[in-house]
Amino acid sequence: MQNKKEIISYLDNISLFLLGILFIALPLMVTTITTDPFTLPKQVILAVIVFVLMAAFGVKMVLEKGIKIRRTPFDVPVISLGAVVLASSLFAVNRIDSITASITFLIAVFSYFVITNTVKDKKSVMFLMSALLAGAVLVSLSSVFSFFKIYALPFKETQFQAFSTLGSLLDQAIYLAFLLPVAAYPIAKFIKKKVRLNPQEIGFSVAGIIILVGLSISIYQLMTTQRPIMLPLQSGFQTAFAAISQDNGRVAQGFFLGSGYGTFGTDFTRFKQPTFNLNPDLWSFTFYRSSSFILELLATTGILGLLAFLALVYRVVKERPFFAPLVLAIITAFMLPFSYIVLAFFFILLGMFAAIQGTKTNDRFFDIELQLVALKKGLIAFEMPQIGQVTQSTETSEKSKILPFGFMLVTLAFIGFLGYYAVGYVSANLSFQKSLVAASKNNGSEAYQAQSSAIEKFKYSDAYYRVFSQTNLALANSLASQVPQGATPSAETQQTIYTLIQQSINAARNAATIAPQTSANWQNLSSIYRSLIGFGQDAEQFAVLTAQQAVVLDPNNPQLYINLGGIYYQIGDWDKASNQFQLAINLKPDYSNAYYNLGHALEQKQDLRGALAQYQVVKSLVANDKENLKRIEEEIKVLEQKVGQQQPTAGPKNPSDQPENLQVNEPSAQLPKQDPPVKIPEPQVRVTPVPSETPASTPAAEL
Repeated sequence: MQNKKEIISYLDNISLFLLGILFIALPLMVTTITTDPFTLPKQVILAVIVFVLMAAFGVKMVLEKGIKIRRTPFDVPVISLGAVVLASSLFAVNRIDSITASITFLIAVFSYFVITNTVKDKKSVMFLMSALLAGAVLVSLSSVFSFFKIYALPFKETQFQAFSTLGSLLDQAIYLAFLLPVAAYPIAKFIKKKVRLNPQEIGFSVAGIIILVGLSISIYQLMTTQRPIMLPLQSGFQTAFAAISQDNGRVAQGFFLGSGYGTFGTDFTRFKQPTFNLNPDLWSFTFYRSSSFILELLATTGILGLLAFLALVYRVVKERPFFAPLVLAIITAFMLPFSYIVLAFFFILLGMFAAIQGTKTNDRFFDIELQLVALKKGLIAFEMPQIGQVTQSTETSEKSKILPFGFMLVTLAFIGFLGYYAVGYVSANLSFQKSLVAASKNNGSEAYQAQSSAIEKFKYSDAYYRVFSQTNLALANSLASQVPQGATPSAETQQTIYTLIQQSINAARNAATIAPQTSANWQNLSSIYRSLIGFGQDAEQFAVLTAQQAVVLDPNNPQLYINLGGIYYQIGDWDKASNQFQLAINLKPDYSNAYYNLGHALEQKQDLRGALAQYQVVKSLVANDKENLKRIEEEIKVLEQKVGQQQPTAGPKNPSDQPENLQVNEPSAQLPKQDPPVKIPEPQVRVTPVPSETPASTPAAEL
């Protein structure tokens, strides 16, 4: 018995120690061996420690021969929110992407329950608060050193003035702002009551000063040299409400559960308004986070997700006294987007608030014990008496001993299931990062092998397939280009080229199958078919169909219309090419490259005067770009000689300050023609026809 108590005490202490390590290390974890040096390492350490603590909790329950769980007023809203997030991912069209994102969300939720069931006394609370502040102090010091160009880390990627271990200065500012009230409390106490501070309070005060300096530097940079790129609030509102009301074919799912947690990027491309193209700085960006966390939650988890979060907010604000960091986090959720690290700290702060309240009151924060109860008809039910309540019978108590073993087995099975896929996910990411490094060194063979390994380890990433498809195409094109003009490649070389092309198409189709609502996957597939025009049978038809599907999923993106028009231009269908370029102009009247491509299409149609008019518009738009201005003036001069008379300069188009590369849209690679063309796989997923109606024009008055 004494030995069991010692083991239980050891488990409690090690759990508390691991939480302290987590709170310090979580904001600091950075590595260059993953594709995302900031988020994935933090997700890994959070998942590992949470899973270890869950397993330790299961072992502890077996030793105690009972399941004792801390009950708080926040449990039901948190569980409801997690359930809605998971349900939204199961009903999502991009199901794999959403499930992956929802699992990381649930790990953050589990951290809340781990904290509430580990931290149950004031000493533990103070230890973890100190750990939280220690992490914030280290982040602040790193920010201060970087600002003054004192670089503590030897990695080149970290040696710049705006470096933050959280990945962005905005996330850093939010994180430091959350923890500043904790550190500042002793200072406020001293100023208000003039009482002497104890050593721990002095330490908190010093930490508060350091955090304040780090926060000030972060805010200064955000307001000057490092202004964050964020989705405008109006666009965030429009996207959120469109996602829950205009999702054709899944109106009910969209309204109640949204598009699926973690899929805001597809919501943005599908529902952004044409007027968004008027923003000269943001129009070409795809936003994967909304204007605020609450709007992103509405778009991706629907009304049910919003209600679950609001229920949690209601429970928090009902508690007295207020926990300033958590209240600040709630306010921030309505005003700013949350990255994963900010979301994780939201649940960590929620867990700490529950732990603090549990040390003060027992009427809403208390332990319960699960027991099995034998009913009269022999059925089994659950009973949850409070700790200290006398059990009904010895028979009931003996049966209840089964529960801890069952609980531990379920917990270990759950950890094993998630851990299996998590290991594959992380291992694949490491391999994929190796491929990117190899590609940057122009080592195509090594990049190919590493990407193959990544896909073998984790078969559910559309991004891996998308990049792998381009790698195969590039290798095929490289082999084909090495064959002297007019010569016939060897049978082995020819077979290798055919194999690489087949793999390229299959990989691109897999990407579109995994994430069918991601426009980039269809555009990628279209670009591959386009590169095979003249080489593969029906490649031009497949290129058009897949480009049309990309347009359907991102209908107000002028660049996609230029890409589609470029395919028509490539196969000599000048009328359809001109129509697509005109649609791009309708969406973005100041898009010089759209006018430039339209001019070339009209020139091919022998409409020289029309082409000259488009070139004159281009000239007015690129007036501030010397290189492009010189280029278009030369083309205008040549065309004027063909026309035989000079056209008046077109207007009124205001010059654009955004540099654009004037070029006729063309494929990124082009395989040599084959006679007869090689049979190639057609698009695997059924494509939606492009809408026949013309996209709404952007009001010229708003230019």
